[in-house]
Amino acid sequence: MNARLALFTFGVFAKPADDPANDGFHVRNDPILAAVSQAEGFVAHSGYPDEPGPETWGDYVFPAFYEERGDGWTPQTLSLWQDLESAMAFAYQGLHGEALRHGREWFEPPQWPPYAIWWVANDHTPTWREACAKHLQLHEHGAGEQVFTFKQPLDPDGKPVALDGQKIKQVAARNAGRLAGIPKAG
Repeated sequence: MNARLALFTFGVFAKPADDPANDGFHVRNDPILAAVSQAEGFVAHSGYPDEPGPETWGDYVFPAFYEERGDGWTPQTLSLWQDLESAMAFAYQGLHGEALRHGREWFEPPQWPPYAIWWVANDHTPTWREACAKHLQLHEHGAGEQVFTFKQPLDPDGKPVALDGQKIKQVAARNAGRLAGIPKAG
C-alpha cells in the first residue's frame, strides 16, 4: 500500500487555557507550527476553525476525554508524514521536543494516550472525527494493526517494524539546519 502516516496529538490544560501558567505553551505554539511546515518528511496538517492557515480536515471535534470547562478548546494536532522516522525526529527533537519536556507544566497527567498513529492511503486525508476514533480505539484496545504508537510501530501492512534510529538522528540534524531561521519561542 502506498501510504502516509497520520499523527494525532491531544492534551488537556491543567488550568484554563488563558491562565499565565500556560504562557510557555502559547509562546512556543506559533514557532512550532512554523517549524513543522519546514520539517523533513512533513506532508500537511489540518487547520483550525476561525484561524488563518490550512483548511480544517472535516468537522473540528474533540476526543471523548475532553471536558469543556469554558475554554472552548484544548491543544490537539492532526498531521500527515511521509514516514515514522520523520515524524518521530520532529516530535522529539528541536523546539517541539523541548516543549514536550515542559508538558507537565501545562497539561493534566493523561489518562488517555497523548497521541495516536495510523497509516492512510496516499489519496486519503484523515478527518478530526477519524482521528478521535483512532485515539479512542488506541485507548480502549491498545496498539494494533489499525492504530499504534512509536513504541509499537507498524509498517503500512500492519506488521511490526523497527524504527531506524540512525535515520531519526540524520533527519533531526537536517531539521536543525533547515529550521535554524525560524524564530525561537520567547
